[in-house]
This record gives sequence, structure tokens and C-alpha cells, in this order.
Amino acid sequence: MSKKLQFDKNGRFVLMQVSDTQDLHNVRPTMIRMLNNAYDRIRPDFVVFTGDNILGNHLRDARFGNRHVIHTKQQELERMKRAIAHIIEPLEKRKIPFTMIYGNHDDMNEITKAEQADIYRSYSMCRGLNSTDSSIDVDTFDLPLYSSDGKKKLFNFWMLDSAYMDKSKGKCHTTVSKSTVDWYIKRSQELKKENNNKPLPSIMFQHIPMPESACLMRECSFDNPKAVHFYDKEKNKDFYFCLDETKAEGEISEPIKGYSENNGQLEAIKQQGDVIALVYGHEHKNNYIGYHDGLKIIQTSTASFRCYGNHLRGVRVFEFDEKKPSEFNTYFLTYDDICGKGMLSRLAYIFDADGMEKEKYTLLAASAVGVGALALTGAYIYRLLKKQ
Repeated sequence: MSKKLQFDKNGRFVLMQVSDTQDLHNVRPTMIRMLNNAYDRIRPDFVVFTGDNILGNHLRDARFGNRHVIHTKQQELERMKRAIAHIIEPLEKRKIPFTMIYGNHDDMNEITKAEQADIYRSYSMCRGLNSTDSSIDVDTFDLPLYSSDGKKKLFNFWMLDSAYMDKSKGKCHTTVSKSTVDWYIKRSQELKKENNNKPLPSIMFQHIPMPESACLMRECSFDNPKAVHFYDKEKNKDFYFCLDETKAEGEISEPIKGYSENNGQLEAIKQQGDVIALVYGHEHKNNYIGYHDGLKIIQTSTASFRCYGNHLRGVRVFEFDEKKPSEFNTYFLTYDDICGKGMLSRLAYIFDADGMEKEKYTLLAASAVGVGALALTGAYIYRLLKKQ
């Protein structure tokens, strides 16, 4: 199989984004079932994992609770390999190429980003990952999309790191670094030169949104049915926001949280003129498409069942046409879309998804009542039979 990403003979290319799978070595099986069903239904040409691929800060924990039960880097590494295998082996089996970027949770352990990258690279379907430029993170790179004959670059996918862990201080920094912005400008100019001095149209993937994306929210009253609560610690004040319908459509259930240190990413993008859309993860319960400063902003909610989320757990699909790749189509598929709304699918969702405790207790209580009713009925029938 060619290592190149290229349109098929029909001039079609389908990309699937999977964000915030955020699980462990003992993975929640409902997420894997959802992803497997999505791969078989959509048959993507390429899959992009946009960060928080594993719950890296809990690799040492016991199955229940946060008590540490492993104590060496090697043991942690083995658990990491198993956690990654859960999400990558289904692609390896289907011969579907994939790539990935890191999120804030991936780096919260003793395994370095470079060591994690080696795990992903050990799979034959892995594409990309920077291994030559030490000025940028290993998950900062670009992947061109070629014409169906493999001769011409028609589109480009940027993968940018947006978080790193200062392990000496135990602090996670969220930013697209200055060196990454500089690298993007330089690489964009190279691609422009190759493309007859015209910007090569592209999409940029990163885990944490640009801070400017918060412009897609507007302040609203607390009694607005779509209001999202935000407490400002510095001002000691509560605020309520909702999605600005004049700028975006979709759904938010948590504030849009951009990275903390701004190094001029938006200005660089506008200067280069090649990026037509930015695609994020990180916000588990937000899913929307908006426009800011001429750029399309696409937020994809979580696929994880171990971490917080809501009815928007699922995957995003991008469809490209070779004749007009810049006019791509994108849509989101929820768990219900992928696995159906039958009783078994619903029960699997409830019992595997975090944040469904109320529903779990209700089902358990109903089951207990049902078992009790059956026992009483059985006892009554038994007494009737004894009287005969």
C-alpha cells in the first residue's frame, strides 16, 4: 500500500476524525464497538486521532479508584501499549491509514512523547509524525493529499501540538508554541512555492482550540435553555454563555476554552492564506461549526466512554472531491447514529459511559424490583401447587 494519501480512482477521499478516546489498558468496550461499527460503515481512507488518545495520567491506577498499583516506568509503558493497541489494532486489521496528535492527557506520565510516538510508528498503518526537526514536537507535521494518479499535491493536512507537560513542576501548558508557528510559516511557504506560488489549501488539526474561538460564544441570561455556566475565579463572578447563532451552529455544553499562551497562530494563518478550516477536540461536550475572521472553526466532541461526555459521543467525517477539494463536506455521527437506538445498544451505552450514574442506579433498582416480583410470584405459585 502506498504511504501517500491520495484520492481514489473515483476522485474521492474520506477522512474520519476521532477525538478524545481517552481510555486505559482496560478499555470500555462500548467505545471500541462504536469505532468498529463506524469504520465498517464509513470505510474511511484515513483516520486522525486529535489528542487525549489515552488517559495518560491514570495508567498507574487500580481498576477502581486512583490508588497506584504499578510503580515502574516499564509497567506504565506496558499499560500504555495496551491502551494504544485498543484504538489502533482495529485500523491495522482493516488496513486503514491513521495519524495522531497529542492532547493534554497523553503526556501526563513518565513516557515521553517521542517514546509514545515509537509505539504508534510500530503499526504499519501509521502515517506522519515528525522525527527530524527537533525545534518542534514529534506530533507537529503536515501530510499532503495527492491527486488520484499520485503526481500532484492538491490539499494538505496540518497536525499541530498544542499542549505539553512540565513534568518537573507537574504543570500542563496549553499553547501552540512560537517555534511551531514559525515552522508552520516556513513549511507553508515551501508548499506555496511547489504549488506555482499559490497557497496549498489545507485543514489544520490541533487538540486545544485557539483562544479566538471563544468569539463564537455570546453572553446570555442564566435562564436561557442553552446557557452554559462559567465561574470566573479572578472576578469571583458567575457568567452564562451560549453559542452565537449568527456565527456558528451546533451545540455547546461547556465554555469554549482556548489555549492559555497565544503566540500569533491566527495572524500567521491569515498571513499564509492556506488554511481554510481549523479542527479541534478537547471539549468533550461541544460540537459545532462556526466562522471567525474568514476561517471555518470545527469542534468535535469526545469518543470516550470513560471520561465525561453526553449524547454527542461519536466521530466526525470529512468528504473530499478531487475536482474541488477545498469545498469539503463534514458531518458528525453520534453513538446512536452508529450503533442504533435498540435496547441492547442503549443498555451498553448506559453501563459503559461515565456520567450516567443516575440511569445506572435506576436500572439496577428496576432490576431488583423485577427480580423481587418474580420471586414473590414463584413463591405464590409454589404455595398454590402445595395446596393441590
